[in-house]
Amino acid sequence: MSGLYLHIPFCKQACHYCDFHFSTSMKYKGEMTQAIVQELILRKDYLEDKHLSSVYFGGGTPSLLDEEELNTLFETIKACFVLGADAEITLEANPDDITEENLARWQASPINRLSIGIQSFADEDLTYMNRAHNAVEARRCIAMAQSFGFKNLTVDLIYGTPTMSDVTWENNVRTLIDAGVPHLSCYALTVEPKTALAYQIKTGKSREVEEEQAARQFEILMRWLEDAGYEHYEISNFALPGHRAVHNSNYWLASHYLGVGPSAHSFNGHSRQWNIANNAKYLKSIAALKENEEEATVGLYEIENLSPADQYNEYILTGLRTSWGVTTDKMAAPFKAYFIEGIHQFVDKGLVFEEKSVFVLTKEGRLLADRIASDLFFSN
Repeated sequence: MSGLYLHIPFCKQACHYCDFHFSTSMKYKGEMTQAIVQELILRKDYLEDKHLSSVYFGGGTPSLLDEEELNTLFETIKACFVLGADAEITLEANPDDITEENLARWQASPINRLSIGIQSFADEDLTYMNRAHNAVEARRCIAMAQSFGFKNLTVDLIYGTPTMSDVTWENNVRTLIDAGVPHLSCYALTVEPKTALAYQIKTGKSREVEEEQAARQFEILMRWLEDAGYEHYEISNFALPGHRAVHNSNYWLASHYLGVGPSAHSFNGHSRQWNIANNAKYLKSIAALKENEEEATVGLYEIENLSPADQYNEYILTGLRTSWGVTTDKMAAPFKAYFIEGIHQFVDKGLVFEEKSVFVLTKEGRLLADRIASDLFFSN
């Protein structure tokens, strides 16, 4: 089965740390919805398997879509693909958009899972990040969503901000455990180039992010969630039994998926492609695509064909992030020998656990996941 991702490139305001593609102007939201509809129709054959195991509305802030826009997108999805009764259909939502009116219309739609970008339950952290909601809204939205029947929730949290003490971080995690939220995605604050946060740190308006603090809070996170019965099935993702995210897992299992909308990425097993990250150019490309498909796709997206070495490197990068790890049984002979030669230094240091040719990061190794993976990459 395949996955579908829709990038809705609009936000009420810009979070200081965010480097995703979005616009704070809603001027072209309706026109963008129609363009995404056209891209769905024109690119539906990208996926050989039309049966969808997941649909994910990301962004940006998809909870800004009105009822007509959301219904139009679902009608097109159903016309172009096979949407099974058990498909996971997720809408990213900000706490300030979670109202009784919105929950009622989401409940009446095919949406069966909400991904709520809470980030923290402390106003000091939310102000630092320039989030659009406050702590009261953050706490209220979970119970409100559950009261409308949305039991399948996932919540995003961020740790490692200069404003966040270990006590605050423990309170954030405990709040979600006590609320019975079945899935958590937790990320260390990262200072991305060309963001407001990067500028603030460079000009001395904000403190530097401390790696030691982030590592300590990640260890707290792992300990608390393990004790609460959550499976740490990917570096940043934790789930109660039976609640692994299908959408997230599609990426790490190398399932095929189509991404539509500005900046969206797609993968079909042998190549990756990504749409242009510019709303105006995207709209123009979609308009041209209807008239001259071959010519317009040059402006709509770029393609990277994956060599055998690229595919090996991606398998290492994604597989080592998961609880199921990587196995040499899935590696071609030259890469298998290269991997075995490099991996044992990490096994010897207690950073990787090996059992029957399957290699999984230990708790200590998870702190160094990207570094370990990059050391195992094969250079062409």
